Amino acid sequence: MKKWMLTAALTATLAVAGTGGAVAQDQIRLTGSGASFPAPLYLTWFKAMGKTNPDIRVDYQSKGSGAGVRDFLNKTVDFAASDSAMSEEDMAKVTEGVQLLPMTAGEIVLAYNLPGNPKDLKLPRDVYPEIFLGKVTNWNDPKIAAANPGVKLPDLPITVVVRADSSGTTSVFTNHLSAIDEEFKKALGAGNTVNWPSDGKFIKSPKNDGVTATIRQTPGAIGYIEYSFAKLAKVDFALLQNKAGSFAAAGTSGDALAAVKLPENMIAWVSDPDGAKSYPITTYTWMIFRKNNGDPAKAKALRDMVEYGLTEGQKAAGAMGYLPLPEVVVNRVRKAAENIK
Repeated sequence: MKKWMLTAALTATLAVAGTGGAVAQDQIRLTGSGASFPAPLYLTWFKAMGKTNPDIRVDYQSKGSGAGVRDFLNKTVDFAASDSAMSEEDMAKVTEGVQLLPMTAGEIVLAYNLPGNPKDLKLPRDVYPEIFLGKVTNWNDPKIAAANPGVKLPDLPITVVVRADSSGTTSVFTNHLSAIDEEFKKALGAGNTVNWPSDGKFIKSPKNDGVTATIRQTPGAIGYIEYSFAKLAKVDFALLQNKAGSFAAAGTSGDALAAVKLPENMIAWVSDPDGAKSYPITTYTWMIFRKNNGDPAKAKALRDMVEYGLTEGQKAAGAMGYLPLPEVVVNRVRKAAENIK
């Protein structure tokens, strides 16, 4: 029941944000689909933009990065959104040309549900990959206990919650685990989908909100979700040990992004950032556009949508649990958006 209520609430929030009443005859309607990771932020943008620019209506469906890219390739949407960017193979299929734009950034947290609600649980970087390999299987494991002196850890099996759909969040998370753990890289690798261990302690749920709801209703659960969903659902999430050896909390620093240089294709990864304060699982998330849209009015509307996200939209990012883009990135994205014709 709790899972249904949370999922319904999140779905209702997204649905309301993505609608704007009947479409006027002279109104330009843009359709998009894809990543659930940035969906709460994007839909907040689109609703607010509809008030300041009523000539443009944007409808966005949160259905996962893989599904969004498929819709884009099938030409059923005007733009897509993906946390895993887009492969060169898929880009080559788009005869109109592809323009990827990082529009926001975020952090992936390990949310958990433990009896007694212990706060600020610390998970070392040699431990949390083993949880997702199915090797650390109980909450009172000596490795977890050693990192959390004074915390009463229950003698309780760990239930691991992972994504059931093709997910950019999974891609970012598994890229990070592969970067810090050679065994994980060899056994599972990285991608929108991976072959998680098949024992009964792994549960699959769709989208970020589905994983969040499953964690909330399952004592002993842990799973990877976007930070804003953890904030919205008010679930506990772990402090993760970063490359410098410090335990960092999500939402405390966007320093890792400023150090990343975006190449010409605008795709860059932050798999294991440097810095004593850097949270270790940080990522850009992209909108995907056609360079040639065949309609000057629609192309201008898409560019206006991007500009709103780069200006007013960035102001909402921090409060909602996302990382505002550094100014140097905003300028690069604004320039690249000129390719949307």
